[in-house]
Amino acid sequence: MTKEGRKARHVGILISGRGSNMLALADAVRDGRVPGAEVAVVLSDKPQAAGLARARERGIETLVVERTGRTREEHEREIVSALRERGVEFVCLAGYMRLLSPCFVGEFRGRVLNIHPSLLPAFPGLDAQRQAIEHGVKFSGCTVHFVDETLDGGPIITQRVVAVLDSDTEETLAARILAEEHRAYAEALALVCGGGYEVVGRRVLRKK
Repeated sequence: MTKEGRKARHVGILISGRGSNMLALADAVRDGRVPGAEVAVVLSDKPQAAGLARARERGIETLVVERTGRTREEHEREIVSALRERGVEFVCLAGYMRLLSPCFVGEFRGRVLNIHPSLLPAFPGLDAQRQAIEHGVKFSGCTVHFVDETLDGGPIITQRVVAVLDSDTEETLAARILAEEHRAYAEALALVCGGGYEVVGRRVLRKK
């Protein structure tokens, strides 16, 4: 329940690694920067994911659904079942290193969010920071978007811009982008959980 007595909107966060963005989201929810939300579960496909222990330290339920030895459909159906059992309405991908199938996307249509370390549609996929430096762009950043059946191609919710310095390496650029990711993801989740938006074509518009 929220402080106002309304039922909280349950969020499930999927991770594969350290869970940096997961922790930023969890802290934003705890601090009231995502009003009316509750992180119901942090789920990983990797039992050794460092983010699981960090989530438990914050009192969040964690769950591992391994994919080894199973088909993609079997794996995703178990994840969907686990999320639904916990009343999850919104799914946030936070370093989840596996593309979701159309079946999963269809189960949570318009309610799966992802964050990507570039200004989409530029530099989708892996190694976005390396791509930015190699292409010589002067600005990069991060994008929070809804997930659809395309690679990093769903409607854009919000973006943050980061200057690319002449001295940047992949690591230094990634670190500055990550700081903006933490802020952008919380902002996007607050907007989506609050319902103050509409999707018109590919555009995510704030309601007036």
